[in-house]
Amino acid sequence: MENIKVTGSLIWYYYICKREVWLMAHGIIADQENPNIDLGRFLQDYAYQRDKKEVSLGHIKLDILQKKDGQVIVGEVKKTSKFAQSAKMQLAYYLLELEKNGIAGSGVLMFPKEKKREKVELTDEMKKELDFVVRDILRIVYEPRPLPPKKIHYCKNCAYSEFCWS
Repeated sequence: MENIKVTGSLIWYYYICKREVWLMAHGIIADQENPNIDLGRFLQDYAYQRDKKEVSLGHIKLDILQKKDGQVIVGEVKKTSKFAQSAKMQLAYYLLELEKNGIAGSGVLMFPKEKKREKVELTDEMKKELDFVVRDILRIVYEPRPLPPKKIHYCKNCAYSEFCWS
Protein backbone atom coordinates (compact mmCIF):
# COMPACT_ATOMS: atom_id res chain seq x y z
CA MET A 1 0.00 0.00 0.00
CA GLU A 2 1.32 3.41 -0.93
CA ASN A 3 1.93 6.26 1.49
CA ILE A 4 -1.44 7.21 2.98
CA LYS A 5 -2.40 10.84 3.54
CA VAL A 6 -4.81 11.44 6.38
CA THR A 7 -7.83 13.38 5.15
CA GLY A 8 -10.61 15.26 6.88
CA SER A 9 -12.99 12.41 6.06
CA LEU A 10 -10.75 9.94 7.87
CA ILE A 11 -10.65 12.27 10.89
CA TRP A 12 -14.47 12.51 10.76
CA TYR A 13 -14.98 8.74 10.63
CA TYR A 14 -12.35 8.07 13.28
CA TYR A 15 -14.72 9.54 15.84
CA ILE A 16 -17.66 7.50 14.53
CA CYS A 17 -16.29 4.09 13.46
CA LYS A 18 -12.65 3.07 13.21
CA ARG A 19 -13.55 0.12 10.96
CA GLU A 20 -14.94 2.63 8.47
CA VAL A 21 -11.59 4.45 8.53
CA TRP A 22 -9.86 1.28 7.30
CA LEU A 23 -12.53 0.57 4.66
CA MET A 24 -12.40 4.11 3.26
CA ALA A 25 -8.61 4.25 3.23
CA HIS A 26 -8.53 0.97 1.31
CA GLY A 27 -10.90 2.22 -1.36
CA ILE A 28 -13.87 0.09 -0.33
CA ILE A 29 -16.79 2.20 -1.47
CA ALA A 30 -19.91 2.49 0.67
CA ASP A 31 -23.41 1.87 -0.75
CA GLN A 32 -23.80 4.91 -3.02
CA GLU A 33 -27.59 4.53 -3.07
CA ASN A 34 -27.83 5.02 0.68
CA PRO A 35 -30.29 7.90 1.35
CA ASN A 36 -27.88 9.51 3.82
CA ILE A 37 -25.22 9.76 1.11
CA ASP A 38 -27.78 11.28 -1.28
CA LEU A 39 -28.82 13.86 1.33
CA GLY A 40 -25.19 14.73 2.04
CA ARG A 41 -24.52 15.29 -1.67
CA PHE A 42 -27.65 17.43 -2.00
CA LEU A 43 -26.62 19.63 0.93
CA GLN A 44 -23.10 19.87 -0.43
CA ASP A 45 -24.42 21.06 -3.78
CA TYR A 46 -27.21 23.38 -2.67
CA ALA A 47 -26.56 24.69 0.83
CA TYR A 48 -24.65 27.96 1.03
CA GLN A 49 -24.47 28.37 -2.77
CA ARG A 50 -23.23 31.95 -2.52
CA ASP A 51 -20.11 30.91 -0.63
CA LYS A 52 -16.98 29.58 -2.30
CA LYS A 53 -17.31 25.80 -2.60
CA GLU A 54 -14.96 22.87 -2.11
CA VAL A 55 -11.45 24.22 -2.27
CA SER A 56 -8.68 21.62 -2.53
CA LEU A 57 -5.44 22.32 -0.69
CA GLY A 58 -3.14 19.35 -1.11
CA HIS A 59 -4.80 16.35 0.51
CA ILE A 60 -7.62 18.29 2.16
CA LYS A 61 -10.89 19.59 0.70
CA LEU A 62 -12.57 22.52 2.36
CA ASP A 63 -16.32 22.97 1.88
CA ILE A 64 -16.16 26.76 2.13
CA LEU A 65 -13.21 29.13 2.27
CA GLN A 66 -13.77 32.84 2.87
CA LYS A 67 -11.82 35.88 3.90
CA LYS A 68 -13.67 38.35 6.11
CA ASP A 69 -12.04 41.44 7.59
CA GLY A 70 -8.62 39.99 6.77
CA GLN A 71 -9.40 36.71 8.58
CA VAL A 72 -9.50 33.32 6.84
CA ILE A 73 -12.66 31.39 7.70
CA VAL A 74 -13.14 27.73 6.86
CA GLY A 75 -16.71 26.45 6.72
CA GLU A 76 -17.69 22.81 7.07
CA VAL A 77 -21.23 21.83 6.06
CA LYS A 78 -22.87 18.88 7.81
CA LYS A 79 -26.41 17.57 7.53
CA THR A 80 -26.87 17.24 11.28
CA SER A 81 -25.25 18.31 14.53
CA LYS A 82 -25.65 14.74 15.82
CA PHE A 83 -21.96 14.18 15.00
CA ALA A 84 -20.81 17.55 16.36
CA GLN A 85 -17.60 16.26 18.01
CA SER A 86 -16.56 14.44 14.84
CA ALA A 87 -17.31 17.51 12.72
CA LYS A 88 -15.48 19.80 15.14
CA MET A 89 -12.33 17.69 15.02
CA GLN A 90 -12.50 17.43 11.22
CA LEU A 91 -12.67 21.22 11.01
CA ALA A 92 -9.89 21.55 13.60
CA TYR A 93 -7.76 19.26 11.41
CA TYR A 94 -8.30 21.58 8.45
CA LEU A 95 -7.33 24.58 10.56
CA LEU A 96 -4.21 22.74 11.74
CA GLU A 97 -3.20 21.87 8.17
CA LEU A 98 -3.66 25.51 7.15
CA GLU A 99 -1.61 26.63 10.16
CA LYS A 100 1.21 24.25 9.14
CA ASN A 101 1.26 26.13 5.83
CA GLY A 102 1.44 29.55 7.49
CA ILE A 103 -2.28 30.38 7.23
CA ALA A 104 -4.06 31.27 10.47
CA GLY A 105 -7.81 31.00 10.47
CA SER A 106 -10.94 30.08 12.29
CA GLY A 107 -13.77 27.76 11.44
CA VAL A 108 -17.51 27.51 11.43
CA LEU A 109 -19.59 24.35 11.40
CA MET A 110 -22.81 24.80 9.43
CA PHE A 111 -25.89 22.66 9.84
CA PRO A 112 -28.31 23.98 7.17
CA LYS A 113 -31.26 21.72 8.01
CA GLU A 114 -31.09 22.92 11.62
CA LYS A 115 -30.26 26.53 10.67
CA LYS A 116 -27.41 26.31 13.15
CA ARG A 117 -23.77 27.44 13.14
CA GLU A 118 -20.96 26.75 15.59
CA LYS A 119 -17.64 28.62 15.69
CA VAL A 120 -14.49 26.53 16.00
CA GLU A 121 -11.10 27.84 17.12
CA LEU A 122 -8.03 25.60 17.03
CA THR A 123 -6.64 25.10 20.55
CA ASP A 124 -3.44 23.53 21.84
CA GLU A 125 -5.53 20.73 23.32
CA MET A 126 -7.05 20.02 19.90
CA LYS A 127 -3.60 20.00 18.32
CA LYS A 128 -2.42 17.37 20.83
CA GLU A 129 -5.51 15.27 20.27
CA LEU A 130 -5.15 15.50 16.48
CA ASP A 131 -1.50 14.46 16.69
CA PHE A 132 -2.61 11.28 18.49
CA VAL A 133 -5.58 10.73 16.15
CA VAL A 134 -3.48 11.05 12.97
CA ARG A 135 -0.98 8.51 14.30
CA ASP A 136 -3.79 6.15 15.32
CA ILE A 137 -5.48 6.48 11.91
CA LEU A 138 -2.21 5.51 10.23
CA ARG A 139 -1.90 2.54 12.60
CA ILE A 140 -5.43 1.41 11.69
CA VAL A 141 -4.93 1.92 7.96
CA TYR A 142 -1.70 -0.07 7.82
CA GLU A 143 -3.30 -3.08 9.53
CA PRO A 144 -3.62 -5.99 7.05
CA ARG A 145 -7.37 -6.35 7.76
CA PRO A 146 -10.12 -4.07 9.03
CA LEU A 147 -11.09 -4.15 12.65
CA PRO A 148 -13.91 -6.62 13.28
CA PRO A 149 -17.37 -5.08 13.04
CA LYS A 150 -18.68 -3.73 16.31
CA LYS A 151 -22.37 -2.92 16.65
CA ILE A 152 -22.82 0.75 17.56
CA HIS A 153 -25.85 3.00 17.32
CA TYR A 154 -24.64 4.50 14.03
CA CYS A 155 -24.76 1.13 12.22
CA LYS A 156 -28.45 1.22 11.30
CA ASN A 157 -28.01 4.23 8.96
CA CYS A 158 -24.47 3.45 7.80
CA ALA A 159 -23.78 3.00 4.09
CA TYR A 160 -21.32 0.20 5.00
CA SER A 161 -23.97 -1.70 6.99
CA GLU A 162 -24.43 -4.49 4.44
CA PHE A 163 -20.67 -4.89 4.14
CA CYS A 164 -20.25 -5.32 7.88
CA TRP A 165 -23.36 -7.27 8.76
CA SER A 166 -24.19 -9.51 5.76
